[in-house]
Amino acid sequence: MRTFDLTPLYRSTVGFDRLFSLLDSFGGLDAAPTYPPYNIERTGENAYRISVAVAGFTDKEINIEVKENTLTIRGEKQVSEKEENGETLYQGIAARAFERRFQLADHVEVKGATLENGLLHVDLVREIPEAMKPRQIPIGGAKAKVIEGKAAKAA
Repeated sequence: MRTFDLTPLYRSTVGFDRLFSLLDSFGGLDAAPTYPPYNIERTGENAYRISVAVAGFTDKEINIEVKENTLTIRGEKQVSEKEENGETLYQGIAARAFERRFQLADHVEVKGATLENGLLHVDLVREIPEAMKPRQIPIGGAKAKVIEGKAAKAA
């Protein structure tokens, strides 16, 4: 249950709606899904890896999508006729459908995904555009040019 209201901020800010929506979504953390479990690792200065435990799923049963800085991983187990005919005495391996969403920061891109040993690894990298990187501005040692306009000639 959220105890604060962000509505007044919507009226006086421009371009922060995504941030406010993100804060609104964090209000319901108590009901956060726990299946499937996952890890988020930092593998380099600007590199990350999300590992999701998807035992029993094949690569054809998993869908990975990136849209508007949201990474969505969906899995839906396809039941075969062979599995339908057998009688399961105990099922400890979950095969239910799932959907996990991860909010990505600006300039974070998905570089690839691999499925090995029941773990789905999604590799991410933050690539800051050249225009946004810090750069050195040289200080000119020569005198500045004076450009004369029409008003200066008339005087």
